[in-house]
Amino acid sequence: MKRYLTILLLLAVAGVASAQSWHFDFTNTKKAKDDATICVKPTDRYTEATPYGFDFIASPERFDRQTPFYFSVRVPDGNYRVTVTLGSPSRAAVTTVRAESRRLFVENFATSKGEQQRVTFVVHKHSPRIDHQQSMRLKPRELTKLNFDDRLTIEVNGDAPACAAIDIERDDAVPTVFLCGNSTVVDQDNEPWASWGQMITRWFGADVAFANFAESGETASTFISANRLAKALSMMKAGDYLIAEFGHNDQKQRFPGAGAYYNFATALKTFIDETRARGATPIFVTPTQRRSFKDGLIQETHADYPEAMAWVAQREQVPLIDLHAMTRTFYEAMGEEQSKHAFVHYPAGSYPGQTTDFKDNTHFNPYGAYEIAKCVIEGMKALQLPFLSALRPEYESFDPAYPDDFNTFHWNDSPFFEAEKPDGN
Repeated sequence: MKRYLTILLLLAVAGVASAQSWHFDFTNTKKAKDDATICVKPTDRYTEATPYGFDFIASPERFDRQTPFYFSVRVPDGNYRVTVTLGSPSRAAVTTVRAESRRLFVENFATSKGEQQRVTFVVHKHSPRIDHQQSMRLKPRELTKLNFDDRLTIEVNGDAPACAAIDIERDDAVPTVFLCGNSTVVDQDNEPWASWGQMITRWFGADVAFANFAESGETASTFISANRLAKALSMMKAGDYLIAEFGHNDQKQRFPGAGAYYNFATALKTFIDETRARGATPIFVTPTQRRSFKDGLIQETHADYPEAMAWVAQREQVPLIDLHAMTRTFYEAMGEEQSKHAFVHYPAGSYPGQTTDFKDNTHFNPYGAYEIAKCVIEGMKALQLPFLSALRPEYESFDPAYPDDFNTFHWNDSPFFEAEKPDGN
């Protein structure tokens, strides 16, 4: 009998892991209303043997307790339509939802007592494996990134979070925007680091997916040699998009054949050719400026790499977003001192375990990443890209010359902190 029950349990686990849709109910821990519903208990923890459950931090003791939580489900690579049911029957709530490596999807969503609202978005899930022979070459610090583990993870956070249910459904039809780049684009897992690639998802609904393959320290050529492009291409289909922002680290390369109009331009041509060969559209983004002021103006620190990217784009008829120019406008509008609020500038002790001052003029904090994501969206609007039909109606036009007041930006920290700065500078 014991062996029989064990077999049944293993079959149930396999069924959940191979399913294409799930409905998780956090309000009822006793009995499911139907066969499609999984009633989640506080003791349900994600493990190798259990393909769904609370993860990483303590489970909430009950549904209506105002505490953040992570919930993970084992799924294969692909795009997943996620619907969160937010709100509480007994109190007002304010909930923020992020997924995988701190990709923002729902921001400070307020519900009144007794009100419930459903919000839907698409989360892209990928692992390092390309096929039975090839994988992306991950850096040591990436081995623990949520973007590359075996599950799709939802983070429920906020001032007074309340999530009654999570629905997850495989969606292979939605167009995907593949993001390629460096530390200014990558999904940063830990506070206080952030990049525009993990903020841009906030403004898009369920008719487009963003797949972020960027990584700190990468150049256009190392992105290719590490099989990052190969992995993105293995998941790409006709009608998708590839957005590449490079030039930040490429300028530091010193070897025969290096240079903006040599190795860099050749690598960019590879992105174009491989993307178009799959019926997808390449888009270039010039690199973000560094916070380098002189007499109130941003100084150029990228040599001729932004111009080389624009030259390749013009030659190959590739749409171009000039983020280099927009970030210059953004930083100068804030001014030399105030622009520190867009970067990781924090005195020692601002975060647990932070023993030294952070004075980083390259990498953004959540506010800076949020503003730069809006710059990218404005660039997309100028290009009239088709997937902008998925832009959420609450998005308001943004002018980097008039940035949002950083004092009004509200961000609930994730529970994990990283003292080590991202690769690249």
